[in-house]
Amino acid sequence: MNIDFELYRVFYAVANNKNITKAAQELNISQPAISKSIKNLEEQLGGQLFIRTKKGVHLTNEGVEFYHYIKQAIEYINSAENKFTDLINLETGCIKIGISTTLTKEFLLPYLEEFHSLYPKIDIQIVTNLTSDLMPKLRNGLIDIVILNLNDKNYGNDIDIIKCNKINDCFVVNSKYQDLIDKELSFKDLNNYPLILQAKGSNTREFLDNIARENGMILKPNIELASYSLVVEFSKIGLGIGYVTKEYIKDELNNHTLYKLKIKEKIPSRYIGIAISKNHLPNFSTRKLIDIIKHKSI
Repeated sequence: MNIDFELYRVFYAVANNKNITKAAQELNISQPAISKSIKNLEEQLGGQLFIRTKKGVHLTNEGVEFYHYIKQAIEYINSAENKFTDLINLETGCIKIGISTTLTKEFLLPYLEEFHSLYPKIDIQIVTNLTSDLMPKLRNGLIDIVILNLNDKNYGNDIDIIKCNKINDCFVVNSKYQDLIDKELSFKDLNNYPLILQAKGSNTREFLDNIARENGMILKPNIELASYSLVVEFSKIGLGIGYVTKEYIKDELNNHTLYKLKIKEKIPSRYIGIAISKNHLPNFSTRKLIDIIKHKSI
């Protein structure tokens, strides 16, 4: 049975008002149009819904039972419309962001601060993990976006990538390795010193390993760490040569707790990016956050 929803709206208004004239005023349509709609609905259902009297209309026994179901349906639809309006106006909603702890601290926080000041009623959920573990969640719709360090890999035809800030990686030491600061070192030379790298599985480690392979080398770290921040801290106390992102250690470089080494091989710039699943369109809240990031990115 394929009945026009407008007929149900008319029925609901007449049943609530118990009067065709009042229902017509509420719906802003003519009384004859109301009467015609009720007649059409009764014909399509195959039974009488109202008893007409001089004082108005009353539901039949069948009409009363029918009304209970239509009332629930109309209220659900009204709630859905109101909810949709709230989502569009960012009066409610949730954003689930997949990201590393490092990018949360070094990249995302200022954007979240601005977003939250504009839209304080939106819930923000942060899921921190390796990109390799976050991408399946993005594809399955369990998170809305993944913010990641990009490399040259193909993320798949089902993923859109938005490039944001450009970043540059470098090798650093503390003053314990003063004799290396003015030298130009090759990747081969680096293997003669204790190396501090992020563990395999991170985009940063994969990016570095690819550069090394392109230059015919395999870097052999003495210390592998899951956390980027620990790479910085281990380098600061002189445990070896750390591979870090220059934009994240400006303070350490300025106050000379870390020194940037000169490397013969070129380390290309890369980008921080936002990954979006083509199969799960971002909600209004997520799109607004993406807009803020794109607008503010350099």
